[in-house]
Amino acid sequence: MGYHHGLGVTKTEGLELVAVVDPNVERRKAAETDFPGVRTYASVSELASDDDVEVALVATPPAHHVALTLALLRAGKHVACEKPLCLTVAEADQIIATATASRRMLTVHQNRRWDPDFVALRRAVGAGLLGEIFNVETFVGGYAHPCRTWHSDTAVSGGAGYDWGSHHVDWVLQLLAGMPRVVQAHGHKRVWHDVTNHDQIRVRMTWPDGREAEFLQSDIAAVRRPKFYVQGTTGTLVGSYRTVTLEHIEPGRGYVATQAHHAEAPAELLLARYESGYGISETRLPPAIEQPYAFHRNLADHLHLGEPLAVTSASVRRVIGVLEAAQRSSTRGGAPVVIEDGAS
Repeated sequence: MGYHHGLGVTKTEGLELVAVVDPNVERRKAAETDFPGVRTYASVSELASDDDVEVALVATPPAHHVALTLALLRAGKHVACEKPLCLTVAEADQIIATATASRRMLTVHQNRRWDPDFVALRRAVGAGLLGEIFNVETFVGGYAHPCRTWHSDTAVSGGAGYDWGSHHVDWVLQLLAGMPRVVQAHGHKRVWHDVTNHDQIRVRMTWPDGREAEFLQSDIAAVRRPKFYVQGTTGTLVGSYRTVTLEHIEPGRGYVATQAHHAEAPAELLLARYESGYGISETRLPPAIEQPYAFHRNLADHLHLGEPLAVTSASVRRVIGVLEAAQRSSTRGGAPVVIEDGAS
């Protein structure tokens, strides 16, 4: 993610990449190669002392987000942190309070709010094409070994729900106003025993008025569910994953075909609506225009022009509230966890 943010900064007018921090000397050398002229530091304390640095992007595994974000805010830096901001509401409150006391900006890289398929979905919902939304279901996964980096290590990632769940729960909360009252999560550890995260986790959310949502992440799903399944009082929208195959001819080998990660290509969106006197009509919705590095564009516009932050700390706190409740439920065998008003 550090490389991604480096590209985002260098390609966004109004931002300048000044310095990179990494304790690994090889990674620092790579940064110097990728971004000529950038300063490199081995510790955050060195970066904190650099007065030329005004904004810090925390792009480490989740286990380090809280300590680094607090240190940088207290050093007078604006902070944009990778998702998830933290693992508990108490940590979120501490970070938000520190940003407020330091009079520094705080935002989180919820970049998938700009995914072309989600933008199109949200536009359809906002236009009332589905009526009143009462059920949202999302899915990510397949049948394959989890990635072998820190993403699959509970001690570093926080657990399976905090990875893709940070995006999917954020999507759910963008579509359904308010906070769910009850959260239930159940995980399975059945196949991939060389990693510590669950092979599959299902998070169910129920609102006080009966609205509901579900997020399912699985590395043991041989048949994929739709990415999105959204029900409203007048229509249903389904977003189906599609296979993207990259083909090329390799000298000495011939034809080679590789599949891109299923979650990267926009889903195919089908909207079915009930029309009085006609019945069910179906419409395929095109994805929205891609907005590369839209998060970084918003960051620059906020700092230079005073534009509102697209990802506020309050909206992220809601996501953390659900993820924390899901983690607690999962460790209790799927027991319901009630989210109190103070966590909303």
